Amino acid sequence: MRTFHKSTKLDEVCYDVRGPVLDAANDMIEQGIDVLKLNIGNPAPFGFRAPKEILHEMMQTLEDTQGYSDSHGIASAREAILEYTKTKQIPNVSLRDIYTGNGVSELINMVTQGLIDNGDEILVPSPDYPLWTGCVTLAGGKAVHYTCDEQSDWYPDIEDMRRKITDKTKAIVIINPNNPTGAVYPREVLEQIANLAREHELILFSDEIYDRLTLDGIEHTSIAALAPDLFCITLNGLSKSHMIAGFRCGWMVLSGAKDRAKGYIEGLDMLSNMRLCSNVPAQSVIQTALKHAKNAQDHLQPGGRIYEQREYIYRAINDIPGLSAVKPKAAFYIFPRIDTKKFHIMDDEQFVLDFLREKHVLFTHGRGFNWGQPDHFRIVYLPELCQLRQATEKLSDFLANYRQ
Repeated sequence: MRTFHKSTKLDEVCYDVRGPVLDAANDMIEQGIDVLKLNIGNPAPFGFRAPKEILHEMMQTLEDTQGYSDSHGIASAREAILEYTKTKQIPNVSLRDIYTGNGVSELINMVTQGLIDNGDEILVPSPDYPLWTGCVTLAGGKAVHYTCDEQSDWYPDIEDMRRKITDKTKAIVIINPNNPTGAVYPREVLEQIANLAREHELILFSDEIYDRLTLDGIEHTSIAALAPDLFCITLNGLSKSHMIAGFRCGWMVLSGAKDRAKGYIEGLDMLSNMRLCSNVPAQSVIQTALKHAKNAQDHLQPGGRIYEQREYIYRAINDIPGLSAVKPKAAFYIFPRIDTKKFHIMDDEQFVLDFLREKHVLFTHGRGFNWGQPDHFRIVYLPELCQLRQATEKLSDFLANYRQ
């Protein structure tokens, strides 16, 4: 009998944020076991709601958004995005340089498929948001991971990045603010990365989906604003900042030296046309979201939910013997280090699976973010304080006797 298997192109692709451990959690849920899922940055299940203006705008425009739009997106959405790029001081952008997408995820796939030939190399951070590594691999390229340094607030190690550039390198990916660490890169670090790209004539991909979720008064700087002479693609969206992850509402902006990427841009246009357009009802709310609707700012101030939950999780993790963590500066993730010698840990996936089965709380292991050692894991700190307290108390109790 003929059987069918997954494509061999997927053999080296990993996306463990939604992988085997999640499968185990779902099996438990089907058995009637309550599981607290702290593996996905999905605000809605934890009581975060979109601004009412956004929901009203979508309902008001629903009758008018039933057809396809221009493959780049509707005019009102792109005009609002263009104005937003001006506030970020991103240079040399026109309406034709803006593409809407079904979330940033679709656009990551588009920019990698449009650029990469077999054997090309792309520098990707470690730890990373694993979709970047997966899409580079699926496109036939090689994701070369440069280290982000935990001892330096998780900033990219510039010298490590420099050592890993070869004649096959085409681009550098930065994720700023970073997922999974919550780091926000200062201007001087971004300038060093731009200088490397300038020296080696590389494209810059900047994933900035969390740029409106910075804490402690930190202002986010877009690397494209520092590199008018380089070809940059900046990716962003509303999923996190406006709590509408399910709407799948993202965009990308081409800027800088576009004359050096005419062939690549033709490829992006082709891929954009092939999928016809992104979700038109979601596009219809971009103007309202960027110009009028409040985003998550109230949650990011002292007394706000995200701020107070960040404060709690940071203290609680560092109070557990054998754990330590750098304080996140943005988003809603923390990436703790676990003492592998103390707990005899050789397999971080097994660690989070053991914790899930015993305590019914789901984390994501560090190697799911292409971190090279089994000594980290990611916690999503979106739940309210009472749930976070329960989760950290369970973690402390679990680790008191755990040995792998």
